[in-house]
Amino acid sequence: MTITFIKSRHETAGCLDAFEVTIPPSVHLVIPHFHRHYDETVFGVDGITTWTIDGVVTQLHPGQQLFVPRGSHHTYANLHPHSSRMICLVTPGLLGPEYFQELSYAMDEDGPMDHAAIGLIMSRYGVIPAAIVDPIIMPKYSPKVLPQGTQSSLLGN
Repeated sequence: MTITFIKSRHETAGCLDAFEVTIPPSVHLVIPHFHRHYDETVFGVDGITTWTIDGVVTQLHPGQQLFVPRGSHHTYANLHPHSSRMICLVTPGLLGPEYFQELSYAMDEDGPMDHAAIGLIMSRYGVIPAAIVDPIIMPKYSPKVLPQGTQSSLLGN
């Protein structure tokens, strides 16, 4: 998974975080969670992502948008044979690229995932791990965070 920031909380005085997410084919990388202090709006760009929000499964196609209000338990996956891409808008901006950078260290693709560290990082940014009935497929890749305006590659650190 690759994350490229468009604008961060640092550039918007905390008003928003905007970033592009590219997910490889047939991958579920996101720990089910909810946001304590912010809302998320997601815009489908390429491919299809499958979201589970408060137990309801929804597919996000290119040109569609999805609103995830704070407190909603959610996760997403790319269950299709092609990469998917979406733009996420978090309001207010409370994450910044450092959130994803910290997660990438705890999700080393060559070693075991440090669940305790991931939970601590998530909770420090108001992202609370949550139980969702759907089975979770464990991450195979670490998220890669690229500077604003940098072209994204699909995988790796």
